[in-house]
Amino acid sequence: MSNSIVAKRYAVALYELGKEKASLDSFENELNVLAEVYENEPAFSTYMNNPRVSTEDKKNFVRNTFEDLTKDLVNTLLLLVDKGRVEIIPDMVHSFVEMKNEASGVAEADVYSVRELSPEELAQVEKVFARRLNLNTLRMNNIVDTSLLGGIRVQIGNKIYDGTLATQLKRLEQNLTSANK
Repeated sequence: MSNSIVAKRYAVALYELGKEKASLDSFENELNVLAEVYENEPAFSTYMNNPRVSTEDKKNFVRNTFEDLTKDLVNTLLLLVDKGRVEIIPDMVHSFVEMKNEASGVAEADVYSVRELSPEELAQVEKVFARRLNLNTLRMNNIVDTSLLGGIRVQIGNKIYDGTLATQLKRLEQNLTSANK
């Protein structure tokens, strides 16, 4: 079974537990901290994936390192250690956040522009796309891409809305060439 499928199963279990306990927001915050530690501290993943370190030592390390996390998340980590699946932490966190966002009508959007957009411009883009996609909230992440001539490209999930100048010029060229035929 692929890691992403397994990660999604753990995420679903955590999501259901968080919903039951009305703790989805705190679970998300703690999971994001956990993912950050896993991705930004190479010593952590190296230690957790080292076959020479006993499972019991890894579990003690988890208990001591993450003692501030909720008991449910620590128990999930201990289960991941038992099953030898610590490497799925980033995928599990991503799946959890996706489920939570989808349930609350929230989506993440990457907005590519030639320059940093002002808060007002980002708010306008958010308003337009949130209404178009029937979402409550759109979390905007502005990415400066100096290779763009102008305009913006918005990516929400696996959908791309391309309003860049290069794409508009390409469409104009296609329209002109097809009209001449």
